[in-house]
Amino acid sequence: MNIENSTILILGGWGLVGSAISRKIIEHKPKKIVISSLKKIEAEEAVQDLKSEFGNKGIEFVADWGNVFTRTEWKDEPYGKLLSDSETRMQIIQDTFSELTEKIKQESFLYSMLNHHKPDLVIDCINTATGIAYLDIYNSSLSVIEDFNNDKMSKENIEKLMSSTYIPQLIRHIQLLGEGFEAADTDTYIKVGTSGTGGMGLNIPYTHSEERPSRVLMSKTAVAGAQSLLMYLMARTPGKTKVKEIKPTATIAWKKIAFGEIKKGGKAVSLFDQLPTNAKKVSNTFDFSDDTDVQDTGNVLKSVYIDTGENGIFSKGEFETISSLGQMEIVTPEEIADLLVFEATGGNTGKDVIQGLDAFTMGPSYRGGYLRNRAIEELTELESKHSEAVAFELLGPPRLSKLLFEAHILKLLFENFENIIATSAEEISQKANELLSANSSLRQQILSIGLPILLNDTDYLRGKLVKIPVNRPGTNLEMSKENVNKWCYDGWVDIRKENFEEWKERLTQIMEEAKSIKGDISGSRHYYTTLHWKEFDKIDEGKIAAWIFEKQDKGWRFKR
Repeated sequence: MNIENSTILILGGWGLVGSAISRKIIEHKPKKIVISSLKKIEAEEAVQDLKSEFGNKGIEFVADWGNVFTRTEWKDEPYGKLLSDSETRMQIIQDTFSELTEKIKQESFLYSMLNHHKPDLVIDCINTATGIAYLDIYNSSLSVIEDFNNDKMSKENIEKLMSSTYIPQLIRHIQLLGEGFEAADTDTYIKVGTSGTGGMGLNIPYTHSEERPSRVLMSKTAVAGAQSLLMYLMARTPGKTKVKEIKPTATIAWKKIAFGEIKKGGKAVSLFDQLPTNAKKVSNTFDFSDDTDVQDTGNVLKSVYIDTGENGIFSKGEFETISSLGQMEIVTPEEIADLLVFEATGGNTGKDVIQGLDAFTMGPSYRGGYLRNRAIEELTELESKHSEAVAFELLGPPRLSKLLFEAHILKLLFENFENIIATSAEEISQKANELLSANSSLRQQILSIGLPILLNDTDYLRGKLVKIPVNRPGTNLEMSKENVNKWCYDGWVDIRKENFEEWKERLTQIMEEAKSIKGDISGSRHYYTTLHWKEFDKIDEGKIAAWIFEKQDKGWRFKR
């Protein structure tokens, strides 16, 4: 994309990589750079630094801040505080596990920020995998297991376990990103990802006091990998936003070298002491709470350190170890910035993970396509000896089964496109009712795979299983006209007049589209030709459903 005169949003812009990228991208003369960080002081400090250094460039620098994984109303609250409150904890769970509604979108800080700034380019330097994977699902699970063993059930412990699950939170984050990009009309999204282990394998010796290899660290890698594949799907979705990922696999360093207070979690490390004369005896058990004779000196730890940004501050020995040849080694933030900005401006560094997945994943094959035709021929021949197979609702979604059965009903009644279009929707509805009343086999197939049949505005049929609406625990759904119409769209076989009006329009559009093709239709340029539709003399349920999914539901394969 052309960065000049564009609006850039840098998520995690205060950090080591975000700072290097913001300085690099200034070379391309954007109109505005929005620096987003978790804390107000961080975002404003980053903006002030940029203004001091580049204030004469005519670029607008804007600070924004807050937790992008929460609602706007909670964006400045510590996440631990939100989880410790029963009311907000349950709201977080509902925001994560419920279907994505307009209300959830509008209340999301991430979605609101994207919609407010409407960035052309979003550069995401937030360590999403760490933020999600370090929610301590293992200790939360152990608390629930302990409850089970003691024959008690703590609502709080179960809620904390639910609020620390990785995949639902990651999926909701990706959903909000996608919806936010659409609302903001964002051109390009580039993620600075992570491997979780600095490029090392399961033999990685660095943990946070867990077993080796660390489950928490592997969780971080698992979330990072899942995020890459979800972005891969986002990149394969037809639309405006282009998606890329740069994934450094080494220690990213460094920001500065200094002498001063050593801080952990933003707080200086207090110095404690215990005199040898007060030494404790080695016994059968170790009591974590026994801190008698441990003295707070009133001082804090001060030392020489190297600041590696989000990875924290290290001593000389720690830095020397982790950066040694054969360990995590080092990549500088400026190198990451160079690659990322080059990718953003249309360059090809060979380091875009999404491009790599595109290149190295196995796609459709000539052999598969060739044998598909033979499979369809064999299925058709076998159907002629038995009966036609319409849908079993094993593939899903129920909408597919619904479309196939509705097209099948039209085929049984009218055989071809023109007969359907020439018949009034009211008559089609009447004939469909008569057919399903008389044809018990067809009716039983539809109902038995979980699809209700809406006969008219007041009457419907159903089987023992119902796929739509989804049966959620504690859910009592009103059969309002709005809900029934939604269920019909999602998976009820709808034989009302209104639905057949839509089918008539759909088939008319198919015919007009095919007939509008100019020139020789025997070439490879066009797919939905009159030849494809066999001159409209036959209703082919699968072909029509595929056309609906591509043309009307926008569910087509972007990259072949």
